[in-house]
Amino acid sequence: MRPSPLIDKLLFHLAGRRRKKGAERGVLLVSAGGLGDTVLLMAVLDRFLPLAAKGEQVTLLLRQDAAKMGFLAPPEVEILPVDFKRLGRETDYRLKTFQLLAGRGFRLAVSLDYLRHPHLDEALIRASFAQESLAMQAKPWAKHQKALDANQTLYAKLYDSGPALIDKVLRWASFAGWLTGKNLPPPSLALAEARLPPAETKVPPRVFIQPFSAIKAKQCPPDFYLPLLKALPASHAVSLLGTPADLERNLDFKALLQNPNISFDARPFKDLLPGLRAASLVVSVDTALMHLAALSGAPTLCLASAAYAGEIVPYPAETCPPNVRFLMTGMDCQGCLGVCIYPDHEKIYPCVAALDPLEAARLGLELMEEFA
Repeated sequence: MRPSPLIDKLLFHLAGRRRKKGAERGVLLVSAGGLGDTVLLMAVLDRFLPLAAKGEQVTLLLRQDAAKMGFLAPPEVEILPVDFKRLGRETDYRLKTFQLLAGRGFRLAVSLDYLRHPHLDEALIRASFAQESLAMQAKPWAKHQKALDANQTLYAKLYDSGPALIDKVLRWASFAGWLTGKNLPPPSLALAEARLPPAETKVPPRVFIQPFSAIKAKQCPPDFYLPLLKALPASHAVSLLGTPADLERNLDFKALLQNPNISFDARPFKDLLPGLRAASLVVSVDTALMHLAALSGAPTLCLASAAYAGEIVPYPAETCPPNVRFLMTGMDCQGCLGVCIYPDHEKIYPCVAALDPLEAARLGLELMEEFA
């Protein structure tokens, strides 16, 4: 929803009273992406840290749901979660958030997002009252274009990060280079070893399968996994990953749990990560868990829709780590970003329905053998 312009004017005025004029210090990075975006951001976050002067605090503002991945950030980075739903709906919460940011007295505020909402993440940039604010030129958005154009005055400079459809991580890397003046090679999609927990030890060989997505049309049906499950060595246990709510929304997957070697694992990401690092194989749809496994070094097979080809998956060759494979059906319409043109796409994307379960089994076993 769009907050009332008159009420927002009053909220910014009240928040501005908390502003620390003449004592600005610290860097605010704002990222409004989801869980998966946040995992990918962690692979390039170090490139933005030189924006801070010696001794300055770097604060990374994340959506409250995405802040579950904050444990992957460098220890010197402060994570500031904000509930974006409440920010758009509750005046009291909006004011308190604005006052919190204004009271911090940031020297620099940087939006890390190409896709920006003028009344949410850009409102947070405004409320920081930073001495200087910087951003990429925002992705065109017909519904909000007038407000996005007006908000350009928030920023001292705007970076042209390229066409609408380019890889998200390479876009961040080029933006970081523009901000810092450092011309670095493309980043490898791997999380810093020092920031990862050790792999689980003294556990049986295990395969993790994450079949669920917030976008149900990106999911393969339960039978898709049968060729892989039948081909696995009897010594390997299998964990089906997800939340209890995922399982309740997808009751047909409960049939897989009738196998004594298959169990359901609902651990949160942080607790699950040591197990992923010890895994023989992780098979996942394009979701945050897939990125977490891939970037932590686990042998990972992504069952990808073609919807996000060119922006998220498959990873570009110059950034893709050797432990990751992608199974994707190419389409003339790939890169649609989820705006599917086919009938009945609500049930399953045609590009997902066309994935070959035998090829998935072959790629999975190949990965297991290569990284055994």
